[in-house]
Amino acid sequence: MNWRKLIRHETILAVLVVVALIILGNQSDKFLTVDNLLNQGRLMTEVGLIAIIMTFVIVTGGIDLSVGSILGLVAILLGVFWKDLGLPLPVAIALGLLVGTLAGAVNGLIITRFRVPPLIATLATLALYRGIAEGISQARSVRGYPDWFFVLGQGQVLGVPTQLWILGIVALLATIVLAYTTWGRAAYAIGSNETAARFSGLKVDLTKLAIYSASGFAAALAAVIFVSRVSTTRSDMGTGLELDAITAVVLGGTSIFGGRGTIIGTLLGLVLIQTLKNGLSLAGIKSDGTIVLIGAALILTILLTNIFQRNGNR
Repeated sequence: MNWRKLIRHETILAVLVVVALIILGNQSDKFLTVDNLLNQGRLMTEVGLIAIIMTFVIVTGGIDLSVGSILGLVAILLGVFWKDLGLPLPVAIALGLLVGTLAGAVNGLIITRFRVPPLIATLATLALYRGIAEGISQARSVRGYPDWFFVLGQGQVLGVPTQLWILGIVALLATIVLAYTTWGRAAYAIGSNETAARFSGLKVDLTKLAIYSASGFAAALAAVIFVSRVSTTRSDMGTGLELDAITAVVLGGTSIFGGRGTIIGTLLGLVLIQTLKNGLSLAGIKSDGTIVLIGAALILTILLTNIFQRNGNR
């Protein structure tokens, strides 16, 4: 067996996760309890859903900064559709998911039809969608949802939080699509060399449009789960969430220049970030110290990967 084949970015990240669990578990008796770990799973679901689809976006060489604003917009509209317009809650949820998908499709159209760089396009829609959400909400929040709705964000299935099942299913489907389908191979090809991908006959614009639409859908699904978990809607929901998702994807080994990345790497990055946040908080370390350590973990992981890859190529 060639041991160098085992030294992948994901392997290094998995080792760091185990080391972090052992060290932080020794700092607090509450850290490695089942209740605490399941609760942390609940808290990372919204970011996880967005990060999984963000992996596709970044693999193509793009970026989506608007996902946090889409989450806030869909959260507000969910309350408006149900409370103000009197629609049945299932219909309101379906409309919210549709709006989120359309918001992602708008990003895709701006990028593919008008050739606007993804960073600029989604930075503009970040402000646009957040502004619409705040304009609609007028600083009001919506409460009083029926009990069945809280199953999504507060319930359990077979002792595991409902949203973790959803996250697991989405992660499994995304892994299959990215690794084993023509859509996944097209995403890698676009990120590696978009011009070559076009000459090869790949439907570059259609693939990008589908991926940005999926990113909007993921943000909308995260919004529904978020509202169910906190029992209310506010226009500032999801603020800064896009940075958490991008950090998890990059920490997981996806190249910001496109062409490389895996879903398992993103999930490991997500788990490492949540582990550090929770473990350091229980150990009494302030939030600014936690941010510093997460940044250090990001740099350390990238450096170790580069060192091993460089030695492996010699």
